[in-house]
Amino acid sequence: MTAVVENKEALIERINYLRKKKNAVLLAHFYQRGEIQDIADYVGDSLELARRAQETDADIIVFSGVRFMAETAKILNPTKKVLHPNPESGCPMADMATVEGVLKLKEEHPDAVVVSYINTNADVKTISDVIVTSRNAVKVVKALDAKKIIFVPDQFLGSYIARQVPEKEFILWKGFCPPHFNLTPDQLLALKERYPDAKIAVHPECNTETVKIADFVGSTSQIIEFATTCDSKNVIIGTEIGLKHWLEKLNPDKNYIFPVNADYCGTIHCCDMKKNTLEKIADVLEREINEIVLPEDIIEKAKKPLDKMLEIV
Repeated sequence: MTAVVENKEALIERINYLRKKKNAVLLAHFYQRGEIQDIADYVGDSLELARRAQETDADIIVFSGVRFMAETAKILNPTKKVLHPNPESGCPMADMATVEGVLKLKEEHPDAVVVSYINTNADVKTISDVIVTSRNAVKVVKALDAKKIIFVPDQFLGSYIARQVPEKEFILWKGFCPPHFNLTPDQLLALKERYPDAKIAVHPECNTETVKIADFVGSTSQIIEFATTCDSKNVIIGTEIGLKHWLEKLNPDKNYIFPVNADYCGTIHCCDMKKNTLEKIADVLEREINEIVLPEDIIEKAKKPLDKMLEIV
């Protein structure tokens, strides 16, 4: 047990030394392992972190998240070196959307605009009209002139937005986030029986029936705001388990309850998010490997829908 603690401390010391030496910044998503969140320069959602990177004078960005997040950081910070601790840390939902499929939908619906969730790969961003996050999607879609929306890739976030913007027609790509999709209403209701005073907060990537029974639906950062400010001591959280670490640090006096599903990784657990480790962060900093490299035309085309979103919000 002592050796593990010493090894972890040595890794952290090495990471701190390397990022100072190389003028590097470490960004970590809320769903990362707790020990990574604890040493990160910034912890947040994917867009917030990419924008944070723009504000720093760092030469190197180490993005501890899944690949599309590191790509977004590169798109918004093309002159910086962006390193991804584990190239195998991808996003199944992002991978469900293809350029060919989206172009086919555009041909079938020439009067529609393509609204892509930020959880898309760089190539799909290049053929999108605007990018949205789960936090700002409703506002952005309402601001668009178009009456018909092709929404990519998450059908459940898309259907949630469609319910908030009934005046527009939605064509939904049939993608989904496996961990969020597997959270059922029964799991939440069973916890509600144990904690009758608890509030339920879920991410809109959850399936529609699960979203319907929640007291609050919002992005990761919005769930944090709700969970820390609501008047209930017990809060049932319907999103990835990594958020528990951050919530408990913010407000240790509250009880944050995450559903357990023995049939799916125990909790809402993104296996890809957890593929990043302290060892891999130290390694990419040491050797400057796993750099995110995107062609200039991809960066230029993918940045336009991101800029359009930023103009609106």
